Amino acid sequence: MQIVTRQVEGKPLTVTIEYPEYTDPVERLIQRIESLDVSFCAVSDDRQIRIAASDVYYLESVDRKLFLYTEHDVYRLDLSSSALEKLTDGSGFVRISRTCIMNTAHLTGIRQLKNSHLEASLDNGEHLIVSRKYLRDIKKCF
Repeated sequence: MQIVTRQVEGKPLTVTIEYPEYTDPVERLIQRIESLDVSFCAVSDDRQIRIAASDVYYLESVDRKLFLYTEHDVYRLDLSSSALEKLTDGSGFVRISRTCIMNTAHLTGIRQLKNSHLEASLDNGEHLIVSRKYLRDIKKCF
């Protein structure tokens, strides 16, 4: 792989990817780059805060409310579940249970548990359970 960078005054940031064949690694690279431009508008102490997708560890639905988890903090999201799906689709996030979507950029490992479940380990030390229904999706990440 060759990386070429150059500064161009007066133009927006542009990423060009040239490849001999469109493969899974190329697709994952594109998804990672696209995820850098995604951000969430979250609520904390009645303040609205913009959080970059790269800072999000996972998103969880609890009692019909959406919560966003960063390395140390938890924020509430004012989004519908369907809007969240659209926002995270193809941006490095993967559904691991009916109520949880994880950012694969922070995934450090997975291990097998009893009953065909997996445990996903994140780089902040948290562990999330991957339900059987979503095993195939998480295994695609590896």
